[in-house]
Amino acid sequence: MNQWLNNNHLPKQLESKMKIRFHDCDPFNHLNNSRYIDYMMTARGDQLIDHYNFDIYSIAREEQLGWVSAFTQVAYLQPATVMEEVVIQTALLNFSPKTLLLEALMWSHDKRTLKAGMWVRLVHFNLTTNKSQEHTAALIDFFKRVVNPLPVECTLEQRINTLQNKT
Repeated sequence: MNQWLNNNHLPKQLESKMKIRFHDCDPFNHLNNSRYIDYMMTARGDQLIDHYNFDIYSIAREEQLGWVSAFTQVAYLQPATVMEEVVIQTALLNFSPKTLLLEALMWSHDKRTLKAGMWVRLVHFNLTTNKSQEHTAALIDFFKRVVNPLPVECTLEQRINTLQNKT
């Protein structure tokens, strides 16, 4: 698990592309609302491996530790459609001894149109005891190196308005 600590340059905002698939869409060929969350969380898991060599799936399997969603807030702004390529950006906005606050943004392929924004509060969880657990010192050190706090405290709605006014 400590392999990710060796890299000196760790980007604070991660980005990847995904293609919207037919089986995830509603009869109007729009991405189903619940699938926005799946796409953004899948992207984050892949990005953690690709950019930090931080594999949450291995940690869960080998150490019986993981993070569970405690609170999810999603703003649906523009439809994502069948076979459209989208860009998903994610960042760790904040952390505490037991929690993480993750932001995920879904953009059009050219990053001109914000399609959705999401904030998720994740709780560090011990799968053996079925209880929340504090992060280790090594995890806290890692989070300190990758956290990307917003310049001012705001709500998701305010954050979305700020992002939309920049495009």
